[in-house]
Amino acid sequence: MTKMFSRILIANRGEIACRVIRTAQRMGIGTVAVYSDADAHALHVAMADDAVYIGPSPVTDSYLRADHIIDAALKSGAEAIHPGYGFLSENPGFVDAVVKTGLVFIGPSADSIRAMGLKDAAKRLMEKAGVPVVPGYHGEAQELVVLASKAREIGYPVLIKARAGGGGKGMRKVDNPDDFAEALGSARREAKSAFGDDRVLVEKYIAKPRHIEVQVFGDNHGNVVHLYERDCSLQRRHQKVIEEAPAPGITAEVRSAMTSAAVKAAQAINYSGAGTIEFIVDATEGLKPDRFWFMEMNTRLQVEHPVTEMITGLDLVEWQLRVAAGEKLPLSQKQIPLDGHAIEARLYAEDPAKSFLPAIGTLHHLSFPNALQDGEVRVETGVRAGDTISPYYDPMIAKLVVHGADRPSALAAMESALSQTEIAGTTTNAPFLSALIRHQGFAAGDVDTGLIDRDLAGLIVPVATPKGAKELAILSASGLLKRPAHGDPWTALRGYSHHNGLAYPVMLEEAGQIVRYGVSVLGDERYAISGSDAVVELRVLHEPQGWHLTGKGMNLRAKTVAIPHGVAIVANGMATTFSIADPFLLAEQAGNAGDRLTAPMPGLVKAVRVAAGDLVKKGQILLVLEAMKMEHSITAPHDGKVAEIVSENSQVKENSALVRFEEAPADTTKN
Repeated sequence: MTKMFSRILIANRGEIACRVIRTAQRMGIGTVAVYSDADAHALHVAMADDAVYIGPSPVTDSYLRADHIIDAALKSGAEAIHPGYGFLSENPGFVDAVVKTGLVFIGPSADSIRAMGLKDAAKRLMEKAGVPVVPGYHGEAQELVVLASKAREIGYPVLIKARAGGGGKGMRKVDNPDDFAEALGSARREAKSAFGDDRVLVEKYIAKPRHIEVQVFGDNHGNVVHLYERDCSLQRRHQKVIEEAPAPGITAEVRSAMTSAAVKAAQAINYSGAGTIEFIVDATEGLKPDRFWFMEMNTRLQVEHPVTEMITGLDLVEWQLRVAAGEKLPLSQKQIPLDGHAIEARLYAEDPAKSFLPAIGTLHHLSFPNALQDGEVRVETGVRAGDTISPYYDPMIAKLVVHGADRPSALAAMESALSQTEIAGTTTNAPFLSALIRHQGFAAGDVDTGLIDRDLAGLIVPVATPKGAKELAILSASGLLKRPAHGDPWTALRGYSHHNGLAYPVMLEEAGQIVRYGVSVLGDERYAISGSDAVVELRVLHEPQGWHLTGKGMNLRAKTVAIPHGVAIVANGMATTFSIADPFLLAEQAGNAGDRLTAPMPGLVKAVRVAAGDLVKKGQILLVLEAMKMEHSITAPHDGKVAEIVSENSQVKENSALVRFEEAPADTTKN
């Protein structure tokens, strides 16, 4: 008879830490959280029974410090460590260190992680096990001339992929031999930063690929099962955006072939715990049982595991805990159900219109749906209203997970869930996700990993400002909508004027200009807004869910959220922010326009491509900034001459100067 743990430590943060804590608490297991400076007041810290500080905000000083984490586990009385995903979850050295101290690692053995940790070695192992592998070069030689030669043999387009890690880090598609060297250098830098290993492999790029993965589970008694497949084809920069289970259009024959291969792969390394076998599938002629190939194995719980839980009704974290405690798998293969369809959408603080640039900021307003009419909804998050999206970590706000009786009902449920999600204080990808859910090809199940890139222009559309939103923002900024304190006659008479003509001034910043408005009270719940064009009369009623504004051509129900230097209007799941003008700051910014380039976010300068004195053209890459685990190319906004430029390996803050320009000398060759 095995004994369940009484106390575990979660060596992670954010939504996955919260996810593990919920299951552990339901099972009566005590939990210990770890946190950095940036996470001192985070949700996972508040949820846990105990919390231990492990270092400064950068992950290299905290969440990647195996010694700090193990020390925290020992001092807190934890018996086991759950790694979550990312960070140290697939680090065999960490597993060895955990086991050496007498603690239990809630996950696979170090040997299993090593076997699958390097993509080239893993693929050679899978070939021996009879698992189909995509054509490519998985050898040891890493010289540019060798890799470029192999790429030509394989045939363009090719994929350069980091040997270690995953998640799209260190991965580059190359269409032309002339671009191979540049792409290789970029992939190596990103791989070195993310995994400490800059070695790569080269593979054939599949023209219409689908990314389908199989959830596998093993125990320490020789049992291995699968929990069906997930389709993760909707990707951006090789990062998954929307996942679903089961895979659209899959047949029983294809599922049988794919899941059998996945189980065979796990058995080949005596796998124990939760794992995912990822396949690349050629969808040119639909799904075929002989047109899928092994890509890699993730030896951990996946971000998208909730969709598998939704269609099976199982708790995979509970399975992890039971297996790690020595129990057999709770169910046999024949006992694992498959019910309905589930979809997960990753909600990020990022700006799709600016190449998905991460957007830090404070979540001044955050509200998720509690229930849906057309399906179930589940929200996985590690943040609360008032929390700040930090530049130090992944900018995920939440995962919205829905379940329906079939795929159309699941799609409808996701559209409903997104429309009921309210966020103010930072830019998010919510409108982009909604556009994806409504995409005709995706709705029809015609998906592949290139869908987003092909249709990006149609998926990133400006969100129209609701009629009446600006007027409601002006009223909110005036202070006249504040509810009077009970029994306070002076507050109740706000806006009263003994003589006509009193108007409360409001200045908004619109397109870099200060626009002045005046707000007058006409009577109970009736107001007039005067601007440069005309006077607008409105009626605003207070309702349980916010405000109801009516007027000429306007009928708006929305919430108002006060934010620093502005106000956000939240309607139909979308937040529109209006800036209350600061004319002094605006004048100062105008004086600096054009002569310098500033950092769009905090980050590390990984590479500098030009030097002081160089003449540059608009669009030319000046430097590469690493932030939020990704590399971002910073380009010249106009032609000019570089007067100063930040040095390589500099850590820069948001809005700090990167480049200063001076006027380029006149072309003396022209008469």
